[in-house]
Amino acid sequence: MLSTLHLTHNFRRKLTLSSVLELKSNTVSDKPAQSLEQLPWTFLRKLMMANLNARNIKCAQDQPMYNYSFTDTNDDSDAINPLDLIAALFHCSDPFLQQEMVSKMSMCQFAVPLLLPNCDTQQSTLMLWAMRDLVTKFRPPAGDRTFVESRIVEMDIPMVSFLRLGESSLPKSQIMNKLLSNPNQHNDTFVHRNMECGDMPRRISDGLVEVSWYLPSGKTNIDVFTQPVAIANLRGDCRLFETQMSFLCQTSAAVFIFSDDLEGDLSTLNNRESRAELFLVTNSQSKTFHIETLRDTCREHKLKETNVIIKKKQNDAEFVEALRFHVSSAFRDNPHTMKVEDMAAVAQRVGILVDEDWETCGEGRRHAASITENITDVLEFKKDQLPLQGNIWKKISVLEKEMCRLREADRNQSIEHYKGSLIGRHKELREQQNGQMSEAMERFAAGISQPEMERLYFLKWLKIQLDTLSRQNLFTLREQYKDCFKNTPQNKELIADLDKQISKCSLGPEHFFRELAQLYECACSLPENNPARQQVQHLPALCAQMLLDGFPVELVDGDASNIPMKWIKEVLTQLHQLVDTKSKILVLTVLGVQSTGKSTLLNTMFGVQFAVSSGRCTRGAFMLLIKVSEELTSELKSDFIMVIDTEGLKSPALADLDTSYEHDNELATLVIGLSDITIINIAMENSTDMKDILQIVVHAFLRMKDVGKKHRCLFVHQNVSDMSAHDSNMIDRKKLVEQLNEMTRAAAKMEKTVTYTKFTDVMDYDPDKDSYYIPGLWHGTPPMAPVNAGYSEAVFELKKSLIDSFEVMTNDATEFLKWTESLWKAVKFENFIFNFRNSLVADAYSDLCTQYNTWEWSFRSEMNKWLITKETMISNFGVTEKNVQRSLLRARLREVLQEVSQKLHEEEHTILSNLKKYFEKSDLKVGLVEKNKQDFQTSATSLRKQIESSIKHSLEKAVEIREEMEKVNKIKDNQMDSIEKKVCELLKECREGKADLSENELTRVFDKMWEGMWEGMMSELSSPRLQETDVYRDVHHLLRSNLSSKGGHVSEILDAVDLQTSGEGKFIVKVNWFSDWSAFGRKHHSAEIQKICDDITGHSDTLISEHISDMKRNNTGYHETYIRDLLKAVDDQVKDHQIKDKYEASLKVYVCGRAARLFQKAHEEFNDRNDPQICLKESKPIFLRTFLDSFSEKDQCQKRAKQFTDACVKIAVEGYVSKHLGQAIANQMKSGEEGGVTYSTRTHFLYDLLRQLLHEDSFQKYKDYTRSHETFVKNWMKAQIIEKMTSGEQMQQLETELLHEIVNKITATIDSISKDMDIKDIKDFLQHFRSELEDQLVFPRDALDDIINAKKDQFAVNLKEFIEEMESRLAQGYANEPGIITEIITQLPSKPHELLFTGLCGCREQCPFCGTPCEAGGQDHNTHFSSMHRSRAFVARHWDDSKKLVIDICTTSVMSNIVFKSSRTGDKWHPYKEYRKLYPEWDIKGNSSAEASDYWKYVLMKFNKEFAEAYNLECGDIPEAWTALTSGDALRSLKESYNMQ
Repeated sequence: MLSTLHLTHNFRRKLTLSSVLELKSNTVSDKPAQSLEQLPWTFLRKLMMANLNARNIKCAQDQPMYNYSFTDTNDDSDAINPLDLIAALFHCSDPFLQQEMVSKMSMCQFAVPLLLPNCDTQQSTLMLWAMRDLVTKFRPPAGDRTFVESRIVEMDIPMVSFLRLGESSLPKSQIMNKLLSNPNQHNDTFVHRNMECGDMPRRISDGLVEVSWYLPSGKTNIDVFTQPVAIANLRGDCRLFETQMSFLCQTSAAVFIFSDDLEGDLSTLNNRESRAELFLVTNSQSKTFHIETLRDTCREHKLKETNVIIKKKQNDAEFVEALRFHVSSAFRDNPHTMKVEDMAAVAQRVGILVDEDWETCGEGRRHAASITENITDVLEFKKDQLPLQGNIWKKISVLEKEMCRLREADRNQSIEHYKGSLIGRHKELREQQNGQMSEAMERFAAGISQPEMERLYFLKWLKIQLDTLSRQNLFTLREQYKDCFKNTPQNKELIADLDKQISKCSLGPEHFFRELAQLYECACSLPENNPARQQVQHLPALCAQMLLDGFPVELVDGDASNIPMKWIKEVLTQLHQLVDTKSKILVLTVLGVQSTGKSTLLNTMFGVQFAVSSGRCTRGAFMLLIKVSEELTSELKSDFIMVIDTEGLKSPALADLDTSYEHDNELATLVIGLSDITIINIAMENSTDMKDILQIVVHAFLRMKDVGKKHRCLFVHQNVSDMSAHDSNMIDRKKLVEQLNEMTRAAAKMEKTVTYTKFTDVMDYDPDKDSYYIPGLWHGTPPMAPVNAGYSEAVFELKKSLIDSFEVMTNDATEFLKWTESLWKAVKFENFIFNFRNSLVADAYSDLCTQYNTWEWSFRSEMNKWLITKETMISNFGVTEKNVQRSLLRARLREVLQEVSQKLHEEEHTILSNLKKYFEKSDLKVGLVEKNKQDFQTSATSLRKQIESSIKHSLEKAVEIREEMEKVNKIKDNQMDSIEKKVCELLKECREGKADLSENELTRVFDKMWEGMWEGMMSELSSPRLQETDVYRDVHHLLRSNLSSKGGHVSEILDAVDLQTSGEGKFIVKVNWFSDWSAFGRKHHSAEIQKICDDITGHSDTLISEHISDMKRNNTGYHETYIRDLLKAVDDQVKDHQIKDKYEASLKVYVCGRAARLFQKAHEEFNDRNDPQICLKESKPIFLRTFLDSFSEKDQCQKRAKQFTDACVKIAVEGYVSKHLGQAIANQMKSGEEGGVTYSTRTHFLYDLLRQLLHEDSFQKYKDYTRSHETFVKNWMKAQIIEKMTSGEQMQQLETELLHEIVNKITATIDSISKDMDIKDIKDFLQHFRSELEDQLVFPRDALDDIINAKKDQFAVNLKEFIEEMESRLAQGYANEPGIITEIITQLPSKPHELLFTGLCGCREQCPFCGTPCEAGGQDHNTHFSSMHRSRAFVARHWDDSKKLVIDICTTSVMSNIVFKSSRTGDKWHPYKEYRKLYPEWDIKGNSSAEASDYWKYVLMKFNKEFAEAYNLECGDIPEAWTALTSGDALRSLKESYNMQ
């Protein structure tokens, strides 16, 4: 039989419960078994879901049924008797799977094995252990309203057995079913021949004794029997199974023997040890029936005639009624009763094995009993042996929430000191918890530390014994409560005390595990080598193994409303390791009102064992793992399904508490946040409570939407009996959607996310597809009602739908743990949304930022490179096209601007396409940052606009400067043309004279001509110098234009301004500017504005210096665009601060005064360098050399090639390298190297920077960083660049690469031009050379016009030789000394540190309270945030009644009731909690944990005195806890804050 069913290997290696519950493809298939091999699994799948049709096990036929002819033979090769299958499976199952099978069979009202035969050994086994966990409830006869609840094996009730002796024409099992069934409620308790495959020959199940129980409901019109009774059924001819018959005769109150074979061997009726009343049941209609034979039989075997039941010509109903009368009389007249557990002695006596006699089982029982045998009072036991989960733990839970919410903080007390006092109290409570492990806990820990089978037996026995104790306790207390309520209702205190005892009287293994969790939590605060800590280190691994074995593990302690996070963290970490990191988890949760069948729904759906018995409603939340088979792992993207069962919302036990709604809200938010799929369980009879439930649920979904968690939500309507419920409830679904939409709007308003107006804005929800209707659980009236087949089928359909729709990406155990930690931390805050931080979300956001920054950097680099080429072209205008009209320059600019718009849109499209592809990935990370998608799309567009504006401005400025330079060049050109004309005339004159003049004579002739020409030229020039520019006047005009919209009072200020005396010294903000403020307000606000102005003036000085460097490098004069740039930069910085117009005007006057003075000086230096007289004097040697060479008609190819290389190419190449070097260095820094500074995202960069500052331990650097963030960061970046460029000759390598790159382009250009046959002479050659390279190299204007008298081809050859020599010479000259590198980097047109800063620190915003920089990705995000805030002492804030530095951190302050003043409050106090009313652009994540910002606490603790002295203030009051911090704590805090674990 086992071979037929492919179960042979399971006879020794038993099936386990976890293997049966494992999610396989066949567990979600409703197809009938296709072969005998599939039969066991089909049966188990249906049985685990308590399906009433589980025993219908016929294999699917290939041919249609009933389509056969007279000649067809009925082939039943694929058919098997259900009893054989059940027997085979019991033989192949381990003891714990057997228990679960019995439990599910009992739910279906199937008979269960009492004696299991082994046809090979001819020995039976009493299945005592298998039935040990069965708990039943019934009500005694009418009049007593009390239900009796007990374990079935402990019930002392009569048993009535039914046997067949020889042949019987009466269908025994069918008659027994009718005997047990109410006329209106028929159950097929026993398999009979008219069931599917019930007529198949039994192969291994003869000798099987099944048992079922009839339990009255207390309703006489329904009950078949008024007393509970066990009904046993022996399969097969009892003459062949004397042992079983002997056992039944000794344990039964009555034995009914069905037989027509009255002339056969009836000696088995003479059982001397029988205590049972024997009854003979025969059929008068059988062919062998003779009344005389019957009488003889009765006399021979001493059977009373009243004990003979004859089936006459009567219908089955009448016969069954007569039989029922005899059964009732039998156990009424024979008071013989026996517990199933007492039958073990009888079994052992007659040679029947007992499954509980296995030594391991007995040892587990004894071990459990050593804990439970001394429990007389559950409450006292808990107090004495499980003390850690008592009041102290509850106080800790309350305290931890207060540490987050800071509700009781005094606004006149430093919030950090209040937090410190809470931390101290928390530490004290933990110390009170520390102590020796109690005796019971030592035994419990020893029990679960045993090998697997011993551990499983121990835990099961412990649960059984504790349940029995709790049940007895609960019964006693309820009786007392009932008596008190009935007789002394005025004794309120006693009633309240009893009520409290009832709520606390439960005791189960979960309480011991809860105590273990607390022991572990306490031990974690001890040193690692402490024996108490080492004693519990192995326990989380055991708990993790139990999770794998299918045990529910408590996640949320329902009594204390808290999570023992260290314990859960270690359990899940151990789980991750146990499964070799294959721990992808898909989480499913059911939420709903208490006692609406949530646990039963999960138990039915997955075959699991969440507690559902009376008095044991789930408290808190339990998690249970279901293994996913390898075949489904890839499809479901999960290794396990985690099912979370929660306590019911709107619990009556909590209804009177003020915190009940808060408790429900916390629990719902947590479990929904952890879940991938949430089932909202709606019981139709509890619909009045659903509005509150929906509100809680919608709030939780809304919160998860905002943190990027994607969910699927299903609504399950229970106890809906109508088969057309889905169609007929269309109106109800519409009303539900309306309710959900209403709740969404209300929740969105409360959560300040008003963009959500309907439930479908929050998640994908289809009311038709996502609504399920499930009929009632029971088919009839309990306790004799089986599970409704419609219930099981509906739950299976729900399960199948869930499995089919599992498309979400899942977390592994460690990621689930991170979600749990961050969610619970967020839940403990009052305002969830602003306080959710999660490392997985941070990882996802960091990944997105890294990707986006890569695209942005590519965009910027490409456009920077493009801009350099266009600026080069503009710089060459008039050089490469000598005689073109200047109006063409503007036409060229228009073409370039059109080109840039097109290119920018292409680059923007590239980023947007990359973003689209990123968000289309089926990756869990993508879902977590879905809410940031719009921000990054907006940033891409904003980036394009910003770069477009910058490029247009640069190009227009380049054109304007070029136009100005053309004025200078025109003067030079006119003079040069005149000189060239005079030189040509002299050359002609000398040649016509035909005199053979020496070089000296020619030189004298040239000098004479030059002197005569010089005097005339000087007299012809309108001015010997370039036109002077009054920079002061120009700046004053631009300043007035900039401030023209500010009003008359500003105009009056400008009228009185003298820019020549402005801008000297430091800009000082005057306190009397704020005369309408309070003294405290004036002081603080003036200091705040002074800091802003210092930053602005510092930035302005840097900008002025850069412009002057550009003027010198490019040999250009002052232009008004420089002042426009400066004023725009000031405007950009001022706009974010509330600075009055007149103070803004004063600041701009100061900045412009400094600028005018410096620009005036720089412009005068430019005029001196470009004085026409000086330029003419410098050109004399060149013209002389040209004159001499032309007269002698020498071919000067080599000489001219060298001259051209040195005077033109070398300068242009150096310019090329200089222009591109900044971007190349920035790219090199961006690529990074392991262990170096990371420039991928702002967060990574800030982490590296702060880590370096911690290592350097310099007060001055911390001061500069916190006071002048941008300046410090740029300087720090510059220092990092210099350090890196110096190491390994990296600077030389970059310069050499750029040099080689441009030289290759030059030589390629020379080769190309040399091959062009249309180029005839050197003039054409040079013209083409300039044109080909006009977008790469800026050619000196004056160096291109004196190359004459050279042969083109030879010139090209010589030019390449000298360029190669130039490359070698330049490469050798590249230095590696830090000083030289520093000077080079400082003078680069594109400064690498500026490029890096712009790419990393785009928005440049800082926290309005503590000054920490924004870390949000992209340029144009809606909300600024920072990973780690700091004390306001770092921005020189002090208390209004003293000069002591304020040590409070804004992440704590925003959780408290304290207030603040700032420029935006207008000298009025404003609550920190409502800071977003004033600073809506900032999202400050509240974090009042003890470890929050430990980095900055350490820094302030160490440099408290130095900061106070630097700001002329007094030291802040450092909390005692801060003084214990070390640099290691600071580094750990840094890593945690920036998620760099």
